[in-house]
Amino acid sequence: MTEVRMIRAAAAPEEGRRGRKKRETRERLAHVATLMFIERGFENVTIAEIAEAADVSKMTVSNYFPLKEDLVFDAHEGVVDSLARVVRERAVGESALHALHRVFVSSLDRPHVVNGRCTPGFARLVHDSPRLRAREREMDEQREAALAAALADAAHTGPEDPVPHLSAAQLAGVHRVLCRRVRALCRAAAPAERLREELTELAGTAFGLLEPVLGEYCRRER
Repeated sequence: MTEVRMIRAAAAPEEGRRGRKKRETRERLAHVATLMFIERGFENVTIAEIAEAADVSKMTVSNYFPLKEDLVFDAHEGVVDSLARVVRERAVGESALHALHRVFVSSLDRPHVVNGRCTPGFARLVHDSPRLRAREREMDEQREAALAAALADAAHTGPEDPVPHLSAAQLAGVHRVLCRRVRALCRAAAPAERLREELTELAGTAFGLLEPVLGEYCRRER
């Protein structure tokens, strides 16, 4: 099967037969739809055409994906939680900034929720559609909010404290800049080695600019 997604969350081992079949249907619908979108453009494909191609009803497509855009961004939940998860799982002695830097660089060999890496066709699809770009901006806002909540929890502060929100805005801003560059290289079908080298250097510069302010923030204690 041709790979067109950014990344898909792994199935839970305890999902059961019914859960597995629902997941497989969801994945098949997203895959069929995205192939059609890449070939013809997001705005030029209807839900009815997707349903026919996948041999299901229009209602089935809508039940799994109330928003047409989410047929493209079917890994929405994992993407939104990606930066917060890095903070929650940071190593002992590691700050939030250092964890985000480490995970971003270590992920560059493959598509991953924290780096935006994808196939050229997927990257061009999103870039060429105003609706998909708008949806991705919404996801960016949700990811920043989730990161702020994770930082507040790690810093043991209340919701009225502005520091986690200010810190999340800076860290998520760095992430957006890095991912935009990843997507540009993906659209150009740049060699994997070039992407890895360029983004490793850019990440060092970007996170390094925040080091004086956030280098020690939310360092995980034993």
